[in-house]
Amino acid sequence: MSALTFASDPEDATALEAAEGHHARMAGELAGRVAMLLTAAGRDRDAAERIRAGLVAFCDREILPHAAAEEAVLYPAARRLPDSRLLVESLIAEHSCLTALVDALRTPSDATGAAADARALQVFFEEHVAKENGLVLPLLAAAPGLRLAGLLTDMHDRLDHGDPSGGRRFPDTQESRPESGCGGGCGCGGDDEGAEPELDVRSVPHALRHAAVFGALDAVPAGNAMVLVAPHDPLPLLRQIEQRSPGRFAVEYLQRGPEAWRLRLSHH
Repeated sequence: MSALTFASDPEDATALEAAEGHHARMAGELAGRVAMLLTAAGRDRDAAERIRAGLVAFCDREILPHAAAEEAVLYPAARRLPDSRLLVESLIAEHSCLTALVDALRTPSDATGAAADARALQVFFEEHVAKENGLVLPLLAAAPGLRLAGLLTDMHDRLDHGDPSGGRRFPDTQESRPESGCGGGCGCGGDDEGAEPELDVRSVPHALRHAAVFGALDAVPAGNAMVLVAPHDPLPLLRQIEQRSPGRFAVEYLQRGPEAWRLRLSHH
């Protein structure tokens, strides 16, 4: 069903589509980082630890502030709508669960435990945003007297100014991109192909694939590489990677079909 079916005016229809797209990008980037951790966990303990730390920083930078901004702006508006109070309360409780899952990842542990915690976080977040996309956002877009576009603008303003919740604070992290960690100098990724994390996007929902690749690439430090497995030659994706990060990644084809295309993307 299209956004225009739910929204009360074209501006809110556009806002609804943009909000759903933002959720998809966050879910995709999270999926990519988790996939990198899952493959590194059984191959390279140092790489797995680096990816775990980058995953926590991503959550602190993107997911938790987004959740706080929703509680400050979107959820109070949704709570005022008929028969929505219990839904909103359940979603607020889920935010607490998200925070607890991220906190479980904060303390370094064995790679297998971190991978399990990360996978639980991914599944929970995907279910959570599915509820927001399918229930909360359409309710707000269709409600008379409410402007979803205005609510989202307010929410983004809070995020841009670093105070999404009007008071609730989140950890201050300097890690904006995981490559700012070891920078490849420690050799923790190494040149051993067997230690390179692998992302097989054939198992990722189509709508999340490109975002998943971007999230995985953000977890690759300079001097290291990842292997991408795709169901076809990903030329449009490679163009997007170059537009997003000009000159940062070198591409080497390891396999050209017919069942899969395997590419090594090396971070200069």
